[in-house]
Amino acid sequence: MFSEISDVLHWFLRTFRWQDAVDILIVAYVLYELFKLFKGTRALQMIIGLTILVMASFIFQWAKFYTISWLLNNLWAYLALSVIILFQPEIRRTLAHMGQSPVFSSMNLESEAKTIDELVKGSVTMASRKIGALILLEREHSIEGLIEMGTPIDSKLSKEILLSIFLPYSPIHDGAVIIQKDRIKAAGCFLPLTLNLNLSKELGTRHRAAMGITEETDAVVIVVSEETGTISVVIGGKITRDLDAQALRRVLTNVMRPVKKKTRKWF
Repeated sequence: MFSEISDVLHWFLRTFRWQDAVDILIVAYVLYELFKLFKGTRALQMIIGLTILVMASFIFQWAKFYTISWLLNNLWAYLALSVIILFQPEIRRTLAHMGQSPVFSSMNLESEAKTIDELVKGSVTMASRKIGALILLEREHSIEGLIEMGTPIDSKLSKEILLSIFLPYSPIHDGAVIIQKDRIKAAGCFLPLTLNLNLSKELGTRHRAAMGITEETDAVVIVVSEETGTISVVIGGKITRDLDAQALRRVLTNVMRPVKKKTRKWF
């Protein structure tokens, strides 16, 4: 037995090329990045399940279970189609991640502070008057597609403009306002709703839209409830509710501050 193992090792060392090492490293890197993207999502569970099916398929073929092998081999086409249909949000998020472009990292501290101040004052004013609002802050993932579907504004961000947009009699008060850097780029933008069925019944359409877009991109969304006058922030599909002015300012400062790239440790 040991001689057989030794023969296999000698054969492997004789035939192994530097291209094979590079090939393995590239595949490992791609799998690592995909794991990071899908971590914490439904897609990760599906990937684990598919991996188990692939391993089972090889085992059944090796063990000559012909009927089970035939069934598994004929299932792959249907499984691929099912994955595409069921996991559209994760696929969109992955594609958006591939086309990311830094936004807030290029803002200077003065502009950043002014932007946060206007957002906080606008949100608090609307909350006190129970004016519903949905404000999306673009970060690294580009959301140009959503901007193109809304009403173009392209004006300097200010509390007054936010208030005028979200007043109930405004023709563009429905939908989201999209902020790029320190400018309002568009209003009346409709966001994809979350597919999460386990949300509280207290959350309305604005909250569900905020969760939907943040599940697909790294955007930050401020939601002002028309019913309760409370302020919420949604990041990565997670909602933080009942924020006052100080808490909202702290959250926005943390997410809009340029993040230094960490050195990746492989070992």
